[in-house]
Amino acid sequence: MITSNKKIVQQIVLSCMNNGVKKVVISPGSRNAPLSIAFDSCDYFDCIVIHDERSAAFFGMGIAEELKEPVALVCTSGSALLNYYPAIAEAYYREIPMVVISADRPPEWINHGDGQTIVQDNIYANHILQQINLNDSNQNNSYLENSKELIQNLFNACLANRKGPVHINLGLSEPLYETEEINTPEIKESPILDEKKVITENDLKILKEDLSNSKILILVGQGNYKQRTKILLSELAKNTNISVLVENTSNFVDHQFNHCIDRSLTLIPKEKQEEYTPDILITLGGAIISKKIKQFLRKYKAKKHYRVSYAFPNMDTYRCLYKCFDCSVDAFIKTLDSLAIERNTINYGPKWKELDYIAKDKSEAYYKSISYSDLAVFNEITKNIPKKSIVHMANSSVVRYFQLFDPYEDLRYHCNRGTSGIDGSSSTAFGASYATPDNDHVLITGDVSFFYDSNALWNSYLKPNIKVILINNSGGGIFNIIPGPANSPLRAKYFEATHEHSAEYICKAFNLKYQNILNENDLAKDLNEFLNQDNKRPSLLEIFTPRLTNANILNDYFKHLTK
Repeated sequence: MITSNKKIVQQIVLSCMNNGVKKVVISPGSRNAPLSIAFDSCDYFDCIVIHDERSAAFFGMGIAEELKEPVALVCTSGSALLNYYPAIAEAYYREIPMVVISADRPPEWINHGDGQTIVQDNIYANHILQQINLNDSNQNNSYLENSKELIQNLFNACLANRKGPVHINLGLSEPLYETEEINTPEIKESPILDEKKVITENDLKILKEDLSNSKILILVGQGNYKQRTKILLSELAKNTNISVLVENTSNFVDHQFNHCIDRSLTLIPKEKQEEYTPDILITLGGAIISKKIKQFLRKYKAKKHYRVSYAFPNMDTYRCLYKCFDCSVDAFIKTLDSLAIERNTINYGPKWKELDYIAKDKSEAYYKSISYSDLAVFNEITKNIPKKSIVHMANSSVVRYFQLFDPYEDLRYHCNRGTSGIDGSSSTAFGASYATPDNDHVLITGDVSFFYDSNALWNSYLKPNIKVILINNSGGGIFNIIPGPANSPLRAKYFEATHEHSAEYICKAFNLKYQNILNENDLAKDLNEFLNQDNKRPSLLEIFTPRLTNANILNDYFKHLTK
């Protein structure tokens, strides 16, 4: 095959092949030309070209999350790799494997007035698992062998128990476009060092003592867990000592679990809050959306908090961390199941579940009485999403509204909750839909999130299997809901950033099918038709809601729950 004549580039490409990288997202540039040439020359790779580096990185992250395999990002030098940073931070906190390969100037030209040059060494220092600096100035066998080992160590870090982003920064000298013919390399999969840490006998003894005759709250964070894990957790929940709280991003659905945490918490009278305080708190997986449960558990502290995660062992969200188990959620749940925790007469689990039943009944009654608003729209959306769809929720108000509605077992829920930013919601969803074209994907986004990431539409890889629902309430609706900015006279200008824009002409520019809904008369019928129609290209439904009444209706909802 004909590839770049730079041996170090050939080595990087071969290492990607040997470590399971199949998708490469490339942003055009000159300095990264040898990398583009080399990846393109090998039929093993699917090379995806996206100009906007910020969008490209989130697009790649959506692929990596969906396929559960590493994705490479390739960019030119200078500010290009700074635009990757939001997605790199998100992948770092979500433990998603990403391999950034950034082209750089030769070391001797850094900070010496050469164009498109910045200090790229350790640029992601606080949000990367590992980084190496390589260059093409020395192509002898000794250097290449040493580089091969460094690259493999980097992949080991990327793909071990705690996965995440890694960075190869590559200094490349001119000429950049020269090629040579080489034999097509054979794939030799590299073994990934996977340390399996077990729970010790002493840990088991302490767990058994702590959990006996205790109120146990299991709080499940974001994740895509094994079906076996859900079954085991469901068995555990039959123990009346245990209450299991989940969110839709947990992707755990069971009639014994509390799926809508804020809804349940609202029903607890102040004088009875300590009755719902756990003796033992066990947290599983990633991020928790509910701010209310964080406030509750920080105020009413458990005696001990057991955390289960490969990442961030010192993360003390609830200020009562006792121990972090460095193992998989599946392994830990199996361990709990084997302990045969004794039941008692506290009925802690049923206490929490009773709140859930009452809140659900009151919610259904309230939805029938409300006027056209964000809450009414979300009620319709959650009822109409086609079965077996993958649901992508943008951040801020969208993901929070979704937590008020029970999830469906035949749907899968995604959201960028690693850093909770709005900057790549659309790009991530489009990447996921590209990775799994046989699945139906639905992106629900707000107007600020959509406009902020509108370059997500600027690529040639948008699939007709994704539908976008854009809820346009003329600004950052979240700032009408949370107490601080909601009461500020500067809210509209500086926080909410009110506007009168529509997505119609953005859709025309990028050839998306566009529809809109302006009032409640068209909502149910048009929404159902939109979600169930077959399209030959991506489609977007823009639903306009009344900015000034949305917050009042949501606030009245929580008041209604307490009546």
